[in-house]
This record gives sequence, structure tokens and C-alpha cells, in this order.
Amino acid sequence: MDHCELGSKRCQSCEGGVPALDGEAISDRLAALPGWVVSEGRLHKGFVFRNHYEAMAFVNAIAWVSHREDHHPQLTVGYKEVGVEYWTHAIGGLSDNDFICAAKLEKLLVL
Repeated sequence: MDHCELGSKRCQSCEGGVPALDGEAISDRLAALPGWVVSEGRLHKGFVFRNHYEAMAFVNAIAWVSHREDHHPQLTVGYKEVGVEYWTHAIGGLSDNDFICAAKLEKLLVL
């Protein structure tokens, strides 16, 4: 599975009651997302931009993706750095939604 395939999917509503992805499924999806890592059960990536304006434009694009997919990351924002962290609260782990949204963010940066 590549990030284009993941990025073309839509998030599914998750209210719990389904298991979190297992290690093999996480490794498979992670392979499609260079630079993303899983730590403490969360999917992370840091992005560095040329300036504050570009960092904030990316944050606004993340907000748009989050709204459309109804799946929201934890963000940290610095002068020109943006940290993104996904996990699915309802299941206490990672779901396909986390990887789908990460892939959509990667697609934003492809020119």
C-alpha cells in the first residue's frame, strides 16, 4: 500500500468497539509514509518549512483535511515547525483513519 492509495481513502466513523491495528498492519501502513514514526501508540511526524507563513498555511490545510475527514490530530506549532500526532481516542490506539489522514497530509506537500 502506498501513500497515494491511503490518501485516496476516506475515514470511517469510529466510536470504539473495534480493535486497534496490530503491529503487522501498522508496519505495512507505515512503510507507505516516509518520515512518519510510531511511538507510544501514536503516529508522529515533524515538518519544517521555510518560514512562519508556510508553517501556518500547512496548519490551515491540516484543519481543512481534519474537518473533511472528521479525524483530528494533536498539533504543535513553532515558528516554522509543525508537529503532527494521530491516534484514535475511541479505541486507544491506531486505526486506518490515522494513516489515511497522514497520507492526505503527505499529498498536500507533493508539487
